[in-house]
Amino acid sequence: MIYISFSKPLTTELQNKTTSKTKKKHYIVMPVEEKEDQQQLRPVRTSKEVFKPKVHHSDDVIVSDDKMHDQQSDDIQSSPSAKVPAEKEVDAKPLEDPTHSNKKQTFIVRTIWTFVMIFGFFVILGSGHIWCIALIIFCQITTFKECIGITHLSSQERNLPLTRTLNWYFLFTTIYYLDGLSIAQFFTKYYIKFPILNWLTLNHIFISYCLYVLGFVLFVSSLKKGFLRFQFSSLCVTHMVLLLVVFQAHLIIQNVINGLFWFLLPCGLVIVNDIFAYLCGITFGKTKLISISPKKTLEGFLGAWFFTVLASLILTKLLAGAKYMTCPVSDLKTNVFTHLACETNPVFIPQRMKLPPIKIFENLNIQSITFKPIYLHAVVLATFASLIAPFGGFFASGLKRAVKVKDFGQSIPGHGGITDRVDCQFMMGSFTYLYYETFISEKRITVFTILSSIIMNLNERQILQLIRELNLLLYANQIITQETFEKLAALYP
Repeated sequence: MIYISFSKPLTTELQNKTTSKTKKKHYIVMPVEEKEDQQQLRPVRTSKEVFKPKVHHSDDVIVSDDKMHDQQSDDIQSSPSAKVPAEKEVDAKPLEDPTHSNKKQTFIVRTIWTFVMIFGFFVILGSGHIWCIALIIFCQITTFKECIGITHLSSQERNLPLTRTLNWYFLFTTIYYLDGLSIAQFFTKYYIKFPILNWLTLNHIFISYCLYVLGFVLFVSSLKKGFLRFQFSSLCVTHMVLLLVVFQAHLIIQNVINGLFWFLLPCGLVIVNDIFAYLCGITFGKTKLISISPKKTLEGFLGAWFFTVLASLILTKLLAGAKYMTCPVSDLKTNVFTHLACETNPVFIPQRMKLPPIKIFENLNIQSITFKPIYLHAVVLATFASLIAPFGGFFASGLKRAVKVKDFGQSIPGHGGITDRVDCQFMMGSFTYLYYETFISEKRITVFTILSSIIMNLNERQILQLIRELNLLLYANQIITQETFEKLAALYP
């Protein structure tokens, strides 16, 4: 919109010039209302459209293109031979809101990929323990990549080629140290055939330490003046992610080995809590919970706790009766179609608990109740999933705000990165492992654990000596006959 204003002396001068017949130029003079202020601006055109008309500068006056066009139209109308085309009225069409279609498309994509992830998760769960472990390793590597990616400046890394290489070196060194022995115990039958595997197992801790020291030396050797702050901050971020992601993912792998129940139940509780925190928040949420996440409300936080506890009882009822879920794994080839048998953990067996001598119980003539202890443990896990685990998500939100990004990545269409979906799972998994080892695990010595320990720690000569000693022990206790003992002694001279 163009505003043109003239003062009185300029208006008078222009009027004098327009009356002169010697001038061939056409000038457009803006009339000034007598009652209005001389300095008030008058719009040349009023329209909802945004436009920028050109303004012509002449020696005598400033004239806009719109006024020149209006003057030419007046000249045409004054000529009797001129034919003026009739103006056509065009109805203005309302503009469509582009954000509405984008939100709709995002919702559709997000919904489709939600069902894809749910379907894929159950396929992996039924495929066996080895695929669940592979899924955890994939998530921890992807999370590490996303966290390192959003906290590093690529322009500086171009001059520091070892920076990203060392990040990945420290990652795989840590995975080897944490998960090497856990996975190696399932391949003990190959130790005698491949002695190198036995050597790697026996010296696992020392090898891991040497690998870490090598990375430390390479880091110090790569330091450059002008990039020291960036390099040391990169090292700190790397170790932070190793501690908060890789170490806790190692504990989740232990949960899978202890039984899929201890892997599936915590994951399900976190998902249920996330869903109901959103539903309760939009329904009756008013009080802000934490400043780092403005959309989180106290009402949604507490409402999700109630529904998560309820969900824990339902999930426990569904999962506790399946041996495939409750049995510790002894063979990574096990899947949902494999007949898995084990000695049931007492927490999955109904037990009788004597009630305290309270008057209300005496009036009802109730002295004891029978229930499965796993339900109490499930409520504890649900409470942690609702009140503590969400702070893992708050930490991730704070990290994103610190580096000014919306999502950790675009690995999952409509959802962002892997980290955006599993930020609460790592803390929940680590708590589940420590809770299991403290209050549930019987720490029993089984044939499988003894056999693994023998193969990983004894050589062939020591194993033969152990067999002879066991045969002698069985014969001394009259478990085997003298004839059987002599035959066994002949087999293992």
